[in-house]
Amino acid sequence: AFFSIRAKAFDYEMMCRGRLPLEEKMKEYDKRSKSKDFKDKLSPKEEAAQGDMKIVQEMYARGFEFAPIDLNKVDAKRFTITEDGRLMPALIAIGGVADAAAESIADAVKDGPFSSCKNFKDRTHATQTTVDKLRELGILGDIPLDDQMSLLDYMG
Repeated sequence: AFFSIRAKAFDYEMMCRGRLPLEEKMKEYDKRSKSKDFKDKLSPKEEAAQGDMKIVQEMYARGFEFAPIDLNKVDAKRFTITEDGRLMPALIAIGGVADAAAESIADAVKDGPFSSCKNFKDRTHATQTTVDKLRELGILGDIPLDDQMSLLDYMG
């Protein structure tokens, strides 16, 4: 509930890869926050993320883990606890996925599985950037880019 309500700048990519990558990013932010060089200073979003990172670090220290986002079980705006006790971030925790896009994706999932990335984009009205990000993170699984079949699909 904490992350769903109080997180200011939770970032799925930065905070859900494990304790060591998180702590490396925290060291980088700490160094930059102490820098006298204006170009190195943290942005307001990065400053907000620092607080969330400390909570995530404490969570890892206590033995809690994040589950990868499962498109069929994820909530648009709320973090959920999986069957195995891990915490699955909400869709809005993914950089570049706005509230409206997260809601649209969560609604489209209810209508059944996606046959392709194009089908996903058409049903969710997601931008190509969002589709690319979800593919990069492995959230779209192994669905093909398009529904179009190739003769090569049958010869193999």
